Amino acid sequence: MDLYEKRVVLITGCSGGGIGHALARAFAAKNCLVVATARSLASMSDFQDDPQFFLQELDVSSGESVRHALSTTLEKLGRIDILVNNAGVQCVGPLAEVPLSAIEQTFNTNLYGALRLIQAVVPHMASRKKGKIVNIGSVTVLAPVPWAGAYTASKAALHALTDTLRLELRPFGIDVINIVPGAIKSNIGNSASASYSKMPEWKLYKQFDEAIRARANLSQSLKSTPTEEFAEKTVNVVLKDNPPAWFSTGRLSTAMSIMYHLPLSVRDFILRKRFNC
Repeated sequence: MDLYEKRVVLITGCSGGGIGHALARAFAAKNCLVVATARSLASMSDFQDDPQFFLQELDVSSGESVRHALSTTLEKLGRIDILVNNAGVQCVGPLAEVPLSAIEQTFNTNLYGALRLIQAVVPHMASRKKGKIVNIGSVTVLAPVPWAGAYTASKAALHALTDTLRLELRPFGIDVINIVPGAIKSNIGNSASASYSKMPEWKLYKQFDEAIRARANLSQSLKSTPTEEFAEKTVNVVLKDNPPAWFSTGRLSTAMSIMYHLPLSVRDFILRKRFNC
């Protein structure tokens, strides 16, 4: 397949060990040309000499960085067929005491970061009357659990944004897909633990510190779905001619879907027992 006949896929948050990195490899395995982006090129060094990848530094919290990465990509490759908004950060802690600056950073990355990319790429896709926008949400939106409210709220907003975009962009031939991962093996637990260590000492919640700390690594048990398995299934769905609006896979995805339909009193009882609150 000629280089210029391949689908061009731009993915945010492709640092090694994460979901984005696995998605990049899975798209490349399907003969796509992958624009792999991250805040540091060094974090994607294993892609460096592979012609399947075009590497770009990209900080989704910066409008200037987004514009530069997209203009460079379009200048080099001529088009973007698929945008995957994967970049995200965790924020663990009780909402009543988490610094607002940490919550703002979470939304700036998880929600506004995705919207920056979307607003930058939509005019290009609309001009071609084709394209796909893939937003990586979270299964925790179905049943929000204690100690990660800021993260879940940012992903819930992303889910709502995705539903709206699906309708608004349809007239322009652009598909919008909500990918909802369950517990997937990645480096997000380490990142969450690192950010939690920078939190202030809790005043009201000192006695819950152990439970809150455990929340940082909740998705990283031995039974978590391997990143490669998640990536392969996701890519197969995204590349369909008529992709579904919603796709959820990974450990606990079915359980959380069931939780969503439970009466709130029952759900609260289960979560209080599970998270010691």
